[in-house]
Amino acid sequence: MSNIKISVVVCVFNEEDNIDPLISQIDKAMQSMSYEIIYVDDGSTDKTLHKLKSNPHPLLRTVELRKNYGQSAALAAGIEAAQGEYIVTLDGDLQNDPSDIPEMLSMAEQGAWDVVAGVRAKRKDGMFLRKIPSKIANALIRYLSGIRMTDYGCTLKVFKADIAKEMGLYGELHRFIPVLAHLEGAKITQMDVKHHARQFGESKYGINRTFKVMSDLLLMLFLKKYMAKPMHLFGTIGLFAFAIGILINGYLLFLKILGQDIWGKPLLFAGALFLIFGIQLITIGIVVEIQMRTYYESQNKTPYSVRTIHQAKKSGAEVE
Repeated sequence: MSNIKISVVVCVFNEEDNIDPLISQIDKAMQSMSYEIIYVDDGSTDKTLHKLKSNPHPLLRTVELRKNYGQSAALAAGIEAAQGEYIVTLDGDLQNDPSDIPEMLSMAEQGAWDVVAGVRAKRKDGMFLRKIPSKIANALIRYLSGIRMTDYGCTLKVFKADIAKEMGLYGELHRFIPVLAHLEGAKITQMDVKHHARQFGESKYGINRTFKVMSDLLLMLFLKKYMAKPMHLFGTIGLFAFAIGILINGYLLFLKILGQDIWGKPLLFAGALFLIFGIQLITIGIVVEIQMRTYYESQNKTPYSVRTIHQAKKSGAEVE
């Protein structure tokens, strides 16, 4: 068993000027506890990897990815390599402040929280290209997911290791870490943290990521509401469409009995399409249900997660 209290995971892509200053800041903030620093180099093309390899810090480990896979994959690699009881995720551009980590860790331990998420209270970013799109995206995610987080985009978070390792990060889902943690039954809280303007290098984010958030949000909604019961989505819509098709065709049959010519009417094609669409959706729902059963049974997974089991205290003499 590892005796490391906290693993600080930092994912970087072309951040050569920020490597040494951030490691020094982490070291200063974490010196009173047992920790490790895990850097994930996500296919950098500058001197980032060289800076990491030449840094003499004894608690630094570097995970070198073969190419640029993106932030979600890099985070997943860092979390997988982490050995600490708690895992911290941190941006590598010096905008997050490591001095906030001890207070966040204390909040997690005292409140028995599984995730403590940072909120950039005084964000040092541009208004139109960063703040406004971020506020819109945060509002949409809060409304549609039902998870009342203020700042989904802040990378600085503290996790219990078991929650972090079970989240299943892939694609571009790092933006939805609170939603993924919630799906695992995590108790989540948030805390205001410091935020600094970027000093070195260029931001890797742009206005285009707002559109990616919208598409990924649809996936998050499906995972949150229908992951374990996909038939409730596909079957319900399919039955509704099938019922509309039955009503349309029943009406046309009635007209046919009355002697009217129904061939070539747009309503006839609409009725047929609704029937076919309904049957297809119901079939998809059945297939996905079978796939979910295979997913759980092949990996010995359960559709639930037990936090702990409380044993009732016995009073008086024990009964044999």
